[in-house]
Amino acid sequence: MNLTEQLKEKKEQSAANIPKDKLDVMLNSTQQLINQHLSNNALNVGDTIANFELPNINNEKESLNSYLDKGAVVISFYRGGWCPYCNLELKALQAVLPEIKEKGASLLAISPETPDNSLSTSEKNKLEFSVLSDIDNKVAKNMGLVFKMPEALKDVYSAFNLDVAKHNGNKDYELPMAATYVVNTKGTITYAFVSEDYTERANPQDILQVL
Repeated sequence: MNLTEQLKEKKEQSAANIPKDKLDVMLNSTQQLINQHLSNNALNVGDTIANFELPNINNEKESLNSYLDKGAVVISFYRGGWCPYCNLELKALQAVLPEIKEKGASLLAISPETPDNSLSTSEKNKLEFSVLSDIDNKVAKNMGLVFKMPEALKDVYSAFNLDVAKHNGNKDYELPMAATYVVNTKGTITYAFVSEDYTERANPQDILQVL
């Protein structure tokens, strides 16, 4: 199955297994974001991404420019290793990493999780590309990707023993929308996928085609 099919299957499984009252809260929260058209505020094709410097899983700083000096860069923003849809996406990106490299490009994944939690995500998914920690969503905010979790959604996640605050090392309860960008060596965005619906992700084949 390709990533789109995997995501659809996961969504159907969740709908069948999550109690209806909790599922309704999750669906309503997503619909609220869609209704707000939050993705319209995000950087898009033709915009320039400012250089940033973020810690990797070893707490060592990495800059966007250091990658752009070598070629185009694919940047994937994900919510966290606790998100099953994010893990499916990360594994799909890992699967096409050799093709991304063949095209002279690099791949970065960014989430608001702390480096320790990013390390767990990287090890769990056997990732061979850089996973960076955007603490307090500073980079994601500059790119117009961040939203605040509704109170009702916090309660649902707590019921699932999911502590977003612990994963992110703060109590902001802010997350980035699912977003994937391809950036050329000048820092200009040549491909953008941004969705308020966390069950939707960029198709890796589309990324490869752009590269």
